[in-house]
Amino acid sequence: MIKPVRWGVLGAAKFAREQMAPAIHMAKNAELAAIATSDPKKAEPFQAFQPRLRVFDDYDALLADDAIDAVYVPLPNHLHVEWTLKALAAGKAVLTEKPIALKEAEFDRLIAARDEAGLLAAEAYMPVHHPQWLKVRDLIAEGVIGELAHVRGIFTYNNAERPENIRNRPETAGGGLRDIGVYPFGTARFATGAEPSAVRAEITWENSVDTIARVHAAFPKFTFEAVVSMRMQLYQEMTFHGDRGILRVGAPFNPLSYGEAEVQLITGSQTHSWRFPMINQYVEQVENFGKAMRGEIAYPAPLEFSRGTQRMIDMTFAAAGAGAGASPIDYA
Repeated sequence: MIKPVRWGVLGAAKFAREQMAPAIHMAKNAELAAIATSDPKKAEPFQAFQPRLRVFDDYDALLADDAIDAVYVPLPNHLHVEWTLKALAAGKAVLTEKPIALKEAEFDRLIAARDEAGLLAAEAYMPVHHPQWLKVRDLIAEGVIGELAHVRGIFTYNNAERPENIRNRPETAGGGLRDIGVYPFGTARFATGAEPSAVRAEITWENSVDTIARVHAAFPKFTFEAVVSMRMQLYQEMTFHGDRGILRVGAPFNPLSYGEAEVQLITGSQTHSWRFPMINQYVEQVENFGKAMRGEIAYPAPLEFSRGTQRMIDMTFAAAGAGAGASPIDYA
């Protein structure tokens, strides 16, 4: 019998409450065991579906508990590196929300701490755990669309009326690229196994955070373009355009909440579809994390993979001339 991974959550963030904590609770061989929050009332919604949940009023106290095997970190972006390192130092495996770091150079410390501790540490990058993205990767590798020539991605939503949201605040390392740019960037890299050689970008700034980014990148054998925005109507899509066909992913990043997970292959006048209904990618992520902790699989999104996505984000900021007072968070 497999011993379940006992999870603790650092902070009572909305995303943890609505997505990841329920996913931990639903996952096989996982137990949502504890949460740390300075306000006990914030723990009540978690206790509603996990009555046995233990509540700590201090993050360090949870990390010191020998009954916790792994922690999930949904704190604001600027705290991710700090608490990932603290979790590893406390002997816990750790799954930290994206972006796990703010600059590529910060991965040096994360990877070194992971290796020294001999524990799993990873970014919570959920698309690569969903079978629709495994299908896209396999279809491209099989050559069903011929020679890949261009990848196009778009991910937008509008939170202009929520200035208090951490995504709209520079002091918490907000902005659209760090929040959702990771998705078209990372899935393009995952599906193709390729890395960009050059990036051009235009960024619109408000209150020192990026609200709209238009990105063009050169990969060794194809081109890439993306629109990422926190000031446009909700929309998401990824397409992979080859010389003999097109792959379209209509709900690439938030299937279930945005739409049905479906991969379409368009060749001439014919369309073939693969559908993946009712798959919860957050549950898949938790279960894969547990399997990787037990040595059953290699984790699909190791820190080295996440480092590549952060490198592309850094390239985008640099290409757009970020810096020179653009934000209190150093983009250089």
